[in-house]
Amino acid sequence: MKNSEIKELTIKELVERIDTDNTHLTRLKLNHAVSPLDNPLKIKETRKNIARMKTELRRRELNENQNS
Repeated sequence: MKNSEIKELTIKELVERIDTDNTHLTRLKLNHAVSPLDNPLKIKETRKNIARMKTELRRRELNENQNS
């Protein structure tokens, strides 16, 4: 997911996506521990996407506090 796509999401959608991606990441890690994944870079990608979404969410929170 690109940064431009993340910026288009609402706060509620961001929170939902973070939750679903966290569960997906956990599932990927467990599956990789049991049997190696075909593409282990998916774990890295998912982790980075979560970080991007959390960063955008935090940026929005700071902007709201600054404007208040």
